[in-house]
Amino acid sequence: MKDPMKAKNKQDRFGGPPRKRLPKLCGADIELGNFIVGIDSGRSTGGEAARALLREIDGLPRGTESYAAGYGSYRYNHRGYGGSSYNPQDWGRKWLTNGSCVYIDLDHLELCLPEVISAYDHVAAWHAMLRIARRAQTAANGKLPAGQKYQVLINNSDGQDHSYGSHLDFLITRKAWDAIFQRKLHPLLFLAAFQASSIVYTGQGKVGAENGRPPVSFQLSQRADFMETLVSAETTFCRPVVNSRNEALCGRAAIADSASRNMARLHVIFFDSTLCHVASLLKVGVMQIILSMIEAECVGHDLLLDDPLLATILWSRDPTLQARSRMLSGAQLTAVELQLLFLESARKFVANGGCDGFVPRAGEILDLWEDTLVKLKARDFTALAPRLDWVLKLRTLVRAMQQRSALTWDSPEIKHLDHLYSSLDLSDGIYWAYEKAGLVERLVSHEQIEHFTQEPPDDTRAYTRAMLLRKAGPEQVDDVDWDMIRLSEMDSGSRWPVNRTIDLADPLAFTRAETEKLFREHANLSEILDALEIPDGDKAIVQSAGHQLKYLN
Repeated sequence: MKDPMKAKNKQDRFGGPPRKRLPKLCGADIELGNFIVGIDSGRSTGGEAARALLREIDGLPRGTESYAAGYGSYRYNHRGYGGSSYNPQDWGRKWLTNGSCVYIDLDHLELCLPEVISAYDHVAAWHAMLRIARRAQTAANGKLPAGQKYQVLINNSDGQDHSYGSHLDFLITRKAWDAIFQRKLHPLLFLAAFQASSIVYTGQGKVGAENGRPPVSFQLSQRADFMETLVSAETTFCRPVVNSRNEALCGRAAIADSASRNMARLHVIFFDSTLCHVASLLKVGVMQIILSMIEAECVGHDLLLDDPLLATILWSRDPTLQARSRMLSGAQLTAVELQLLFLESARKFVANGGCDGFVPRAGEILDLWEDTLVKLKARDFTALAPRLDWVLKLRTLVRAMQQRSALTWDSPEIKHLDHLYSSLDLSDGIYWAYEKAGLVERLVSHEQIEHFTQEPPDDTRAYTRAMLLRKAGPEQVDDVDWDMIRLSEMDSGSRWPVNRTIDLADPLAFTRAETEKLFREHANLSEILDALEIPDGDKAIVQSAGHQLKYLN
């Protein structure tokens, strides 16, 4: 007779038939600006700085990669595709025991957060990753000659027409993804209108213009100047308001179960890096609600912009929040007015249970969103400064110009302060000074942040990934990705290593509740891998190398 608990676990793990809606799990991959201060040679120091920072971060390398100071010795062997090559967009990846990873992307240190379901967990995990990067910066700076320093900026442009990303990734159904990008126009325009108008709370703020845009003193968004089209799959050129990169990270299609094949990832490249807790929470939490509405086909046709790209550029350049953009209906709205309409629609959706089980603490997110929009409508910038980066930065810069009358928006000192706002270093980072002084509204505690520097989230596959990597030594890890781990162990009979691949296709499975008991009760890795195998009738999670994957039922 089959164990009913095993049957229940199988149902939980794979979710049965494809789900019509999904919890809005969120990941993030965020690039930092990094360089060396105190070198006058004129050469670029970004790559050197990124490699020095990466060396100081404790993590498990993907087993087939080596980490020398130069690029030449890098070997890339991802999911069994062998051969030596250099991939400048994914170099030296290390996996950390909190379920995250770090690597170098085009000479930028990139921080990849563990998957979370709660927007509040996102804020804590994001600040935890910044602490990890800061500790690496401190260690690396201790090895430099006097007068030199590794500088790290948490921003999205260098002021020299180069932008680097602050990407978010949201779990949605394949049906919803197809509706946005392949079947219907209004979900795409709904999403674009929301993103364009959201810069009133998601922007970090920036001095000046880049990428050939007309001059401007100050704007809300650092990414706005680099948005050049409505939709595309690109991320480093011709950047879109809505990104259509189609990478589910939910298992390889040929082997994933039916539930995982129903999952898709919405890759969002539009937003700025934010440091304020409220801005960071709203950036994720409100997007979770909006995507839940799209997934439930609750899309308001009266909320569509005539030209989302033009609206983004126009609204970004107006810190007075009075600029108006044309809607498809012909109405002319400010960004805040449009956001208030999104809020009204979202309130009805949440009140009818639309986010129950899909967006944790949706009511609290709505209340914070509404209170922030009301303050934006009233232009109560004193109340908004502790919440929104662009407001806090703008007030800092204006105060500096008031204190020194010779300074203008074109002064190098003002651009320098713009960058220092986002410095990772506690000694010169303006944001951190405000936070230390209690002038920033906190939503997560120091303890919660510190917890995520060491521990993975409990409610996603990040938990099992982290626990497996803790059990395995570096010599046992052949490959790691978000949705799989390939480990090797010695076969006692043949004395040859055997590869075993753990398929983590479902990002909502392999939680602490599902697997903690395995790690607590089994002493060695082999026993844990054996226990992770699904018995009786379903395909195994763990497969031996050299065998074709088979469905057993």
